Amino acid sequence: MSTNPDPGRFRNLMLENEPGFEDVMACVFGIQRHQARMYTALLEAPGSTAAELADIVDRDRSNVNRSLTALREKDLASRQRRLLDSGGHVYQYTATPIEEARGLMHETLDEWCVYVHELIDDFGTDSI
Repeated sequence: MSTNPDPGRFRNLMLENEPGFEDVMACVFGIQRHQARMYTALLEAPGSTAAELADIVDRDRSNVNRSLTALREKDLASRQRRLLDSGGHVYQYTATPIEEARGLMHETLDEWCVYVHELIDDFGTDSI
């Protein structure tokens, strides 16, 4: 998984007294705060549809779908297709378990730190 956290967000987090889980998640994964809130909503309502989540978070369905796509791209949510008795299907979404999400956050942050340390070590070497 290649994720490039936003360094500006790290700086802003360092200036806050105690950033919340959603703030740290948004910063580490480079997602929007409302997408981190969507993750929290999914934790509280696993198996929800986009329409149900739209009601829960009070956002329109297109925004919810974009948030769900971003979360799935970061391995923070999964989608399962459910066939309807009346025909057709609906997608239900579930958050990645919090323990696994924490692990992903640590891995992503560690990868970013290695990347930044390599950049620091390379500064000025092309002019020597």
